[in-house]
Amino acid sequence: MQKIINVLAVASAVVSVAVVGSGIYVYTNKDAIIETVTEKALKSLGGSLGGDLPIGTPDLAPPSGLGLPTPNSPF
Repeated sequence: MQKIINVLAVASAVVSVAVVGSGIYVYTNKDAIIETVTEKALKSLGGSLGGDLPIGTPDLAPPSGLGLPTPNSPF
């Protein structure tokens, strides 16, 4: 019975050391991890959008028939 308890104690110690070690690794490398994830996310978004985003083009404006006020309109 004592051998089983000793094996469980050693296994528990190994798990505890692994959890603490992982936490220390993540804490010390958090900036690099965040930068890597950000770069991968931006690359995946950029590829799905086809590269350039059309900003300020007139064809992106909503049609005037939606009940919204139109600039320079007499109504």
